[in-house]
Amino acid sequence: MPVSTEFLKKVSWFEDLDQKSLDAIANAAVEQRYQPGQEIVRQGDTGVGAFIIRSGKVDIVQEKGGKEVKLATLGPGEVFGEMALLDEFPRSASARAVEPTTALGIQRWHFRGILESHPQIALALLPILTRRIRNAEAQHAEVTARH
Repeated sequence: MPVSTEFLKKVSWFEDLDQKSLDAIANAAVEQRYQPGQEIVRQGDTGVGAFIIRSGKVDIVQEKGGKEVKLATLGPGEVFGEMALLDEFPRSASARAVEPTTALGIQRWHFRGILESHPQIALALLPILTRRIRNAEAQHAEVTARH
C-alpha cells in the first residue's frame, strides 16, 4: 500500500513542504510492522535511515553503564533515527515497539536524492535538528551539574 501524503502532511517535519516534496518522500518511504517488544533499531548499530511512526508506540532506550534508561516514548507522527539520514555513526539509542506498531522507514541514500531535488526539505529540518541538539546539551549540562 503506497504511503499517503495526507499522513505525511500531519508530521511536523513535513508540514511546510510542497506536494512535490511530499510525493518524493511518500515514494521513498517503506511501511514496516513491528510486534510489542520487537527492536526496530539497536544502539551501536550503524543507522541507515529514519522512521516515522504511523501507528502504535515506541520506547527510545539507551544503555548507560550496564543499565537501560528510557529516554522517551513516541507515538504517531513522531520521528526517530533521523541522525542516520545525515551521518553513518552508530545509533545512539535503541527503539523498541511498545504495542503493535507501523512505521515508515526512509533510507539515507533515498533521502539524499530527495534533498538534492527538493532542497527546501533541508531548510524545514534544520530547526528540528537544532532543537534536538539544544535539548541534548541541556540534558547533558543537567547531568553534569548533578555529579
